[in-house]
Amino acid sequence: MTRVQQLKQQIVELDQDEFRALREWFVRMDAELWDRQLDSDAKSGKLTTLAEKALRNHKAGLSQAL
Repeated sequence: MTRVQQLKQQIVELDQDEFRALREWFVRMDAELWDRQLDSDAKSGKLTTLAEKALRNHKAGLSQAL
C-alpha cells in the first residue's frame, strides 16, 4: 500500500471534528504553497510576459472592470 493510499484510509476513519481540522489545515497549507510558488515565479521573471500582455490588452481596451 502506498503512502497516499494509507493516508486516504486514515482520513476516511477520522471523525467529523478531526476531518474539519484536517480540511482547514490543508486549505491553509495549499494556499501557503501557492503563495510561495507565485512569489518565486514573480521573482524569477516567469510572470513578466503575462503581465506585459495583460497591460497591452488593457491599454487596447480589451479589459473591463470587475
